[in-house]
Amino acid sequence: MVVCRATKANGAPCTLSANGPQGLCWAHDPANREKRRRMASKAARSRPSRELSGLKAQLQDLTQDVLAGELETARAAVANQLINTRLRAFELERKTRETDELEVRIEELERGGKEMGGGRWPV
Repeated sequence: MVVCRATKANGAPCTLSANGPQGLCWAHDPANREKRRRMASKAARSRPSRELSGLKAQLQDLTQDVLAGELETARAAVANQLINTRLRAFELERKTRETDELEVRIEELERGGKEMGGGRWPV
């Protein structure tokens, strides 16, 4: 397996397999730049919004059931904790996607700067 010759934004070498003639992985190949941007944008708008709607409905149902006396508060509290755990997981996924997208964009900017005679930005 040939490993990608690109360097990630954090200075570490990329560990993905290179599949193009330039010795780059799909994520670092400049030919895929626009497709990566569209995919990242689409991913940011997809699943979580639908799942968040479902979680909000569950919270509303829990509230109504507790107030109506149909559900004991201890069980409702556990359900609420589980919903909050899922919400934290969604937020972590969002932040990870956002960080990955920013890393790719920074790498592209740095690569463009090198092509124009510049180097890495000071950290």
